Amino acid sequence: MTLPLPLVARGKVRDVYEVGADHLLLVATDRLSAYDVVLPTAVPDKGAVLTGLSVWWFEQLADLLPNHLVSARVQDLPGVLQPHADELRGRTMLCRRLDMVPVECVARGYLTGSGLADYRATGGIVGQPLPSGLEDGSRLPAPVFTPATKAAVGDHDENVSFAAVEQTVGAELAEQLRRLTLAVYGRGASLAAERGLLLADTKLELGHDGDGVLTLGDEVLTPDSSRYWPADAWSPGRAQPSFDKQYVRDWLDGTGWDRTAPGPELPEDVVERTRAKYVEAYERLTGSGFDSWLREG
Repeated sequence: MTLPLPLVARGKVRDVYEVGADHLLLVATDRLSAYDVVLPTAVPDKGAVLTGLSVWWFEQLADLLPNHLVSARVQDLPGVLQPHADELRGRTMLCRRLDMVPVECVARGYLTGSGLADYRATGGIVGQPLPSGLEDGSRLPAPVFTPATKAAVGDHDENVSFAAVEQTVGAELAEQLRRLTLAVYGRGASLAAERGLLLADTKLELGHDGDGVLTLGDEVLTPDSSRYWPADAWSPGRAQPSFDKQYVRDWLDGTGWDRTAPGPELPEDVVERTRAKYVEAYERLTGSGFDSWLREG
């Protein structure tokens, strides 16, 4: 998709355009990445799921902290974009520009992923000790803040200690990041539990607005930034079924792919099942049909 606006950045999933001095247009594409490689096969409607869920979560979190969203409705976009309305519908957010904090804000309530690898190597996560005997998928005694560095496209985020965050952004801001990240995780986990889902972990992007207010940016509590597990299938000691691209990772692991670009094309059945997982996550969390979001966007 090519739009008549200056392109600021092209990430693994989102294209970011400049809309004047104070706003950005975030377009969530259907691109799919795995192991930090953007795969050659897209997943239809994935970008709209990410956008619709972010908009819904921004509303659920509004009392905890402000967010950068101005509008996700195509009729509110600048006139120069109206000829592209059908392409942009449901997958676009007009947002306030933020001065982003150079830290990936991660909260974990369950042990999995890089946190599990760190625990197996050290008995904790980024220097935070945990009880012995935990397994893949174990619930942690309490949610933990495990920040990471922000990596360029194609590189891996690296978990860092809280002390390293303090050195990077200062003690006061580091504590704000920890407090708000855990508050967002707590709200997300509570609402997900009401819908039969466990929120294993999540990653946030925070930045300061023009008045210096710490603000939630990018996406929030989507299947791309979070791990959701069905509560009725949770069983520590193994990998958990999830509402994200884990099905794709599992398929890729069986191909012998060496995790270098461009990656293999995905079969049609893998694409369809992955799309279904994303749409199911949207509908279970919001309680609304995905088609209704496409009509509203």
